[in-house]
Formats: sequence, structure tokens, C-alpha cells
Amino acid sequence: METNNWRNEESRQKIVHKIMDTLQRHMPQTGADGMNELKKIALRFEEKIYTVAMSQQDYLRRISLKMLSLESKANGPSNHFPGSSPGNNQRPLDPGEGNTKKANLLHRRLIRLVT
Repeated sequence: METNNWRNEESRQKIVHKIMDTLQRHMPQTGADGMNELKKIALRFEEKIYTVAMSQQDYLRRISLKMLSLESKANGPSNHFPGSSPGNNQRPLDPGEGNTKKANLLHRRLIRLVT
């Protein structure tokens, strides 16, 4: 998985666009000023992670977890099985269990995006 091209500008721009897509879904902006602000946020977000990442896997994992965190905060907690209600005997999911699966899926998608 470790490739030399993950640090090139083209790969990084793909990630920035993916971050922007996520931000746009959860923080809709209108007009050129709003889009410029989202782009600044996405660039700072990516730069911060890029600077500390030790490998492509580390870089994508960190971005995946942050984006998942944003998605989770925007959607609110959902720690029950689908169709469960407070009256039945199904136990809630371990909050980390679902997040790990979602992060892994997002991580795989980002890997495909940059490779």
C-alpha cells in the first residue's frame, strides 16, 4: 500500500476535494465567499494531517477518522440496531464498533481515490 506518490500535489488535491464534499453536505454554504471559506477549511484540515502523517496509510486513516467524526456529529448518535426501539430487548451497539467499520470503509474509498 505504501507508494511514493501519496505526497504529490495531485493526490493531495483529490483528498481536499473529498473533504470539501463532506463539508458541503454538513455545512452548506452559498455564494463564492462561502465556497472559499469551505476550501480554506479543507486545505487547513488536509495540511495539518499531511504534516504529521508518517505514511500513506497513516494519512488516510487520520483523514478517515476525522471525516467520520464530522459525519457522526452531523447525523447525531445512532447506537441502536435498525428497527430497534426502547421497548424491545435488543441491546445497543457498542458505539465504537459501528464507527470502526465506517472508518474502515471510508479509508478503503480514500485509498482507491489516491492510488
